Amino acid sequence: MTKAVHFGAGNIGRGFVGLLLHEAGYELVFADVADALITQLQEADSYEVRTVGQNPTRTVVDGFSAINSTKDPEGLTEQIASADVVTTAVGAHILRFVAPNIAAGIAARPAGAPRLAVMACENAINATDLLEQEIRANYQGEDLDDKALFSNTAVDRIVPVQAEGAGLDVTVEDFYEWAVDRTPFAGQELDVPGITWVDDLGPYIERKLFTVNTGHATTAWHGWAAGHTTIADAISDAAVHGRVTSVLTETSALLVAKHGFSEEDMASYRTKVLGRFANTALPDPVERVGRAPLRKLSRNERIISPAAELAEHGLGYQGLLASFSAALAFTPEGDDEVDRLQEILRSQDADAATAEITGLEPSHPLFAAVRDAVAARQSTL
Repeated sequence: MTKAVHFGAGNIGRGFVGLLLHEAGYELVFADVADALITQLQEADSYEVRTVGQNPTRTVVDGFSAINSTKDPEGLTEQIASADVVTTAVGAHILRFVAPNIAAGIAARPAGAPRLAVMACENAINATDLLEQEIRANYQGEDLDDKALFSNTAVDRIVPVQAEGAGLDVTVEDFYEWAVDRTPFAGQELDVPGITWVDDLGPYIERKLFTVNTGHATTAWHGWAAGHTTIADAISDAAVHGRVTSVLTETSALLVAKHGFSEEDMASYRTKVLGRFANTALPDPVERVGRAPLRKLSRNERIISPAAELAEHGLGYQGLLASFSAALAFTPEGDDEVDRLQEILRSQDADAATAEITGLEPSHPLFAAVRDAVAARQSTL
């Protein structure tokens, strides 16, 4: 039986990547640092993934094992040394922490074994490139390219906050997309029916990031300001819906100009995404979706990146700028990044705060407009 080691045993790991690998017939090994979660998985025979939407399903996932990557690094090395696939769903900022374990496992693979396929399934552009860089920095030996291949992916599935008492069971939307760059596989793609193999991943990554992630965050920030609790409630508000639609019209214009998507295809994609946000069976809190605003407002993320490119092309970005302003005023309790963002706004002048929050250079054509939005927020504090 083929084996997959998946880093990140949370809801996305169990309800998306792990599920698809299980359905493809892989022996599934979860690796995580959350001791209670790993113990729960070790003691369980199975868990259930429930999809909600137009095509609801229930799938039992069994035959898995779990390992604590902090407490049993030797055991994890052995698992990776005999695996066919390693995937992650830990957050792009955590990849550097899992890289040493993966590097050790690759180094322990026997000579002549098939190359290990390594794929980071994160909400970030070219996350596998980031992981590969960290693995190379930690690898002992000169044979990494003989023992492993690295392929970028684009992943898309909404996994909301789970109901209290759900245990290991996971509820997810019925829509998903897992696109993988086939180039590194040199004609030897994995037999995973849930994967869509593509020759050029870049357009798929940006279409998803600049539509789903940009739209999701915009809905959350404007929805929170309007007093809504969930994404479905927020998008049902005509004013919020209008703001989100304006943003997605702008990002669609960029995607059409940059990647050659047709306007008709982008209109259909936008409609599908907005329908997913409106799924009342996914009670996703706006505070969860809007959290971590410093990361989401950074230079290569879902707001500033498309807005910057639109400004460079002389195209409109006012909707994205309004999303940026809404994020600056997003202040729920219990989010360290919210607190840090407000501290930056209170303690720095507009130019310095704009540079720190967005990473934009003062000479960039977007900078002045963003600086004005920062100054406007500062005037209220």
